[in-house]
Amino acid sequence: MSKGKAKPELGGLDGSVTHLLHRALQLALDLHAESGPAEITQRQYTVLSAAAAADGHTQNELVRATGIDRSTLADLVARMLAKGLLERQRSATDARANTVRLSEAGRLALTASAGPAAAADQRLLSYLPTKKREGFLKSLGMLASAADGAEEEDAKPAKDKVAKVKPAKVKPAKEKPAREKTMAKIAKPEKKKKKKLKKLKEVAA
Repeated sequence: MSKGKAKPELGGLDGSVTHLLHRALQLALDLHAESGPAEITQRQYTVLSAAAAADGHTQNELVRATGIDRSTLADLVARMLAKGLLERQRSATDARANTVRLSEAGRLALTASAGPAAAADQRLLSYLPTKKREGFLKSLGMLASAADGAEEEDAKPAKDKVAKVKPAKVKPAKEKPAREKTMAKIAKPEKKKKKKLKKLKEVAA
């Protein structure tokens, strides 16, 4: 029997993927807060980066781009508009929607935050063995892609989600079952016998 250390059994919160991801996220947010400008949080940095990637995003598009839930994003955008980091304009393609884009102050804040955000990422990865970092990033990317797929499915109209029901195939009428044919064959000789007996009785009479 090996004298090496036995692997600890994972149970409770130590075996909960959701809990461990939450703890890792909290560490990431703390590292970002330590590294970056105090006035720009990690989520605000994410919104600024997403807004910079396109010439005007609706809030629905920002939700999809950032992964931040709708109510939280609406609050973030309101605060960033008040700070002058974002500007709101009427959408050129949809008169009912507004788009948000970076203001000049927002561009300056994004540039100032990019270096510290990258440093926070590197600090977070430094807690992992070098050989496992690439695999960790790939795993996170797979989870993020799964989340994007779920959001796209939720965004589909209800009629597209309803499974198409195939019409039931109507089987053509079949000939009489073999049992019925057999009974019919048996009945024919009996009928013939009855007819013969009837004729004999008539002759005898």
